[in-house]
Amino acid sequence: MGLLTREVERAPCTVEISHCFDSLHAHVRFNNGTTVYPGDSVKVHGPEIMAPYGMVVSEDREATIIRASALERLWTRWTGDFEVMELCEFSFSDEVTL
Repeated sequence: MGLLTREVERAPCTVEISHCFDSLHAHVRFNNGTTVYPGDSVKVHGPEIMAPYGMVVSEDREATIIRASALERLWTRWTGDFEVMELCEFSFSDEVTL
């Protein structure tokens, strides 16, 4: 992989959508053991999957993975810590603001 070049690969995957009282999630598992790294982009192909309330739906799909260049991967790792800290900026208060 070059400093500025990206690689594209396709991988079979399983998409699991849960729409239950105790779990609301969407997960993608690559069936060939592929791993996604910081900076990579993933697009799962196919129509939208809708899970009715109380159900868990799994479907086999194909995904396109666009691998980040070495420079993008480095930038993502370097700036990722700052983005996580933004998520930590919260507070709880008894006061009601209008």
